[in-house]
Amino acid sequence: MTTDTASTQEAPASRRRGGGHLGRKAMRSARVASLPTLVREIPVYEIVPDEAVELIHEASLGILEEVGCEFRDDEAIALWKEAGADVSGTRVHIDRSLLMELVAKVPAEFTLNARNPERSVRIGGKNSVFVPMYGAPYVRDLDNKRRYGTLADLQNFHKMAQMAPALHSASSIICEPMEIAVPKRHLHIIHSALKHSDKPFMGIVTSKERAEDTMAMAGIVFGEDYVRDNPVLVSITNCNSPLVWDATMLDAMKVYARHSQPVILAPFALCGASTSASAVGAVAQVNAEALAGVAFTQLLRPGSPQIYGQFMVTVDMKTGAPMGGTPEAAQMMYLMGALARKYRLPWRTSGFHVGSKLNDAQAGYEANMLMHAAILSGANYIWHVAGWLEAGLTCGYSKFATDCEQLVGWYKYAGGLSFDDFKEAMAAVREVGPQGHFLGTQHTLEHFESAFFMPTTMDFNSFEQWSAEGAKDHDTRGREKARAMLLDYVEPTLDDGVAEGLRDFIAQRTERLPDTVS
Repeated sequence: MTTDTASTQEAPASRRRGGGHLGRKAMRSARVASLPTLVREIPVYEIVPDEAVELIHEASLGILEEVGCEFRDDEAIALWKEAGADVSGTRVHIDRSLLMELVAKVPAEFTLNARNPERSVRIGGKNSVFVPMYGAPYVRDLDNKRRYGTLADLQNFHKMAQMAPALHSASSIICEPMEIAVPKRHLHIIHSALKHSDKPFMGIVTSKERAEDTMAMAGIVFGEDYVRDNPVLVSITNCNSPLVWDATMLDAMKVYARHSQPVILAPFALCGASTSASAVGAVAQVNAEALAGVAFTQLLRPGSPQIYGQFMVTVDMKTGAPMGGTPEAAQMMYLMGALARKYRLPWRTSGFHVGSKLNDAQAGYEANMLMHAAILSGANYIWHVAGWLEAGLTCGYSKFATDCEQLVGWYKYAGGLSFDDFKEAMAAVREVGPQGHFLGTQHTLEHFESAFFMPTTMDFNSFEQWSAEGAKDHDTRGREKARAMLLDYVEPTLDDGVAEGLRDFIAQRTERLPDTVS
């Protein structure tokens, strides 16, 4: 089993090659969606001293040793017993030495392979990737109406993900195609992600059979032998806080980990409801839950790449509603980042997950609070960074488009400052001298396109020009940007045999699967 770029098998070229069509539109598309893995060149921010991180670590170990964690699956219990854990029923008490021995087996970095090798990304270390949202039953559409999502909407979001230069993944269930029967829905979700984008994608975890179907479809695209040992997708498994890994999540975990496909081990914590009403107390509990999940994956396949994760939002203590971009959510991110570095684990957090119902000022405030923390805490897999509205219930076209543009700015921010042209810039000062301007200098002509982040959906014109152009607000400009992204979209090439294989597999599975959930 291998996970490193230098040692992975090469997928068949016919299955991994992604190309464009001839013509200006294809050339424009090829130029756009091409930012590589973000390598952070700014320092991480340590919100607390090392002693405080150690205090939380020790508390987490104590939780797993003394309180234990539920693993509600017979095979999982058998594996823990065989490993030497103290098991009573479905309650597993994990000795710290066993826990840390297992956690240490996870690679600190790995390559996540795309069907187009140019879109493959690196996870872990100083690397960060941006991934769009997941799981919305509703969309806020191009006419600014909130309605149930459809397969056409999902396909549109996968197309926009392909076109967004700073998105490194197509995700999968960006929105739910609600018109498709639940037992068959996963087939169309994965097909859309594989057809409309050649970036990495995400798996389905709602049942063992759906996870197996996901792997079968990945095998059609990459080759069955390839996907047994090489990461091509990421899946999310949530611990039910407090301290329960349920059978559904464990079933999916078993399928993916045994194929060496990374799983995000992420407790879903509503702080103050499913954790104590304490930011540091919540982190100690969530860390214990995540570490228990990480350790279990190594019982399934030692050395398999995994992602330590968290989803932690505070709840409004008056109503119980989850809140998005709060200072405590940001502070907890910093703590989780410090713990991930202690364990040398790749880790996931969320970026633009907001509670706002619209692409408005509240959404911007919330997103900025969280993305700053995600970047400065050193997160590797930054999820929910495009489209998220209404605590994840809605994916907005406008929000998706404006988020994608903002990610280019965050990419530049985290990439650090370059001094490559400093000498030439100083020469320009001497060339212009007092009272001149720099617009015509050679240095400006060579650098004006790349020197500064220049968003197109934000308006910096005069009030008069803004008024003359229709006095459009940010939300309106975002919908216009979304329409433009869809008009510019060019579908990446997929081998005809692979495309036919996917269609045949979907047809066969559709015939066998029921139309309703039993």
